[in-house]
Amino acid sequence: MNKIEFMLNGEKIEVWANAHKTLLELLREDLGIKSPKCGCDLGDCGACTVFLDGKSVRSCLILVPEVNGCDVVTLEGIMRPNLTKLQQFFLDHNSFQCGFCAPGMVLSATELLQKNPTPTLEEIKEGLSGNLCRCTGYTPIINAVADAVATTVATTINE
Repeated sequence: MNKIEFMLNGEKIEVWANAHKTLLELLREDLGIKSPKCGCDLGDCGACTVFLDGKSVRSCLILVPEVNGCDVVTLEGIMRPNLTKLQQFFLDHNSFQCGFCAPGMVLSATELLQKNPTPTLEEIKEGLSGNLCRCTGYTPIINAVADAVATTVATTINE
């Protein structure tokens, strides 16, 4: 067992964990954080996406000792106290049917817009390409991000 200290959604966490436990297992099983999902356990689907020191990672591929001293942010950490504007666009577009992929998609879209506030449609598709969705066919998800971009650009122009 290893003592691990890290920031989780703005709060300091100290836990004792097996060195072979993944961050996904720690978050869901030990800390009650349910937004990251285990979709494949191989890092392919993006359902377990979290931010680790500001970059999106697949939490199913990160061993707990790797987060020692780091900052981990899940969907719960970016929606305090309310939904973000981007999350509202996802809702407005009925972007998710089952919701399983939603946290990973929202975090990937958030990272994309932090890096590039005005992505093209192709850049949006590329930015979300690491996340699989089995229900929507991606169109409502892509449209939600595109509308968030268009609204942000229009608001900036009108200010």
